[in-house]
Amino acid sequence: MSSAAQSTQATDAEPLAHQVLAGLAQHRIATTSQLRRMLRPDGTRQLMSRVLNRLRCDGFVDCTVLQDAHRSRTNAWHLTQEGARLTRDLPVLRGRSPYPITSTTAASLKTPHTLAVVRAHLAFAADARRLGHEHGPWDWNPEVSHSIGEGERIVADAVMYYTVVESEHRRKLRAFVEVDRSTMSSERLAVKLIEYARLFQYEAQPVGRRRQAPAGPAWLRWYPVFPRVLFVLTAASRARLEKRIGDLQAMVAQHPLVAGLAREVPLGAAVLEDLEQNGPAQDVWVPLAGGKPRPWTAL
Repeated sequence: MSSAAQSTQATDAEPLAHQVLAGLAQHRIATTSQLRRMLRPDGTRQLMSRVLNRLRCDGFVDCTVLQDAHRSRTNAWHLTQEGARLTRDLPVLRGRSPYPITSTTAASLKTPHTLAVVRAHLAFAADARRLGHEHGPWDWNPEVSHSIGEGERIVADAVMYYTVVESEHRRKLRAFVEVDRSTMSSERLAVKLIEYARLFQYEAQPVGRRRQAPAGPAWLRWYPVFPRVLFVLTAASRARLEKRIGDLQAMVAQHPLVAGLAREVPLGAAVLEDLEQNGPAQDVWVPLAGGKPRPWTAL
């Protein structure tokens, strides 16, 4: 690998090729541009393309070709089975459940939603760099599943870890992120709030008579405080997206379980394009419990 390809960010000493493999294992699918912004925001597209093409020649990654209305072609990259096998022991992925996409067919089915989730991550990452906060590629964990009882589970599109750095003070924040491309009904989207309210209250039952009941809700096994819940909406007109946000607010107002969650946990919704154009730290988040738009950190 060239010396340019081996250049590293101050926070990560891994060669870029290793970072690309880890990034695709973590985020499932990403375009060349997204990988550059994720891993080398100050680097060139040519550098990222060289690394990806070399990995493809070695059989570790493959891509599906996206074509937009202007007939421009974009490569959406994913791991091959051999690439997924290589990433199992990477230090940055230890302790994480791998859900890699390792075929072009699977990639074509999941690409639109997965790329929208990556777009949301990159908006937060760009904000963090601008503000001097901490949020990198490994602080965004996609497809996190938790039991909510009765054999059911909730799967968050992502769990975000973000550290606000203000002078000598560090404020660690976490969020469940749901990215909605307007492909499901507004009612089904709002039902996700009921699932998060169930997770908030769920206490795992002990197995066997000798085991002690857990002290408090099951989510305490993973989080010191319950993560805030952020809905990121896209792929529809502004009027339609505002109606969907209104339906989320109605669920908070009308469902007692969700209302209880809202009293304890910050809940907000925003339009993805607003995050990309203005940044998540701006007044683009609608509090689902009511109130004026504000930054996500102030919900």
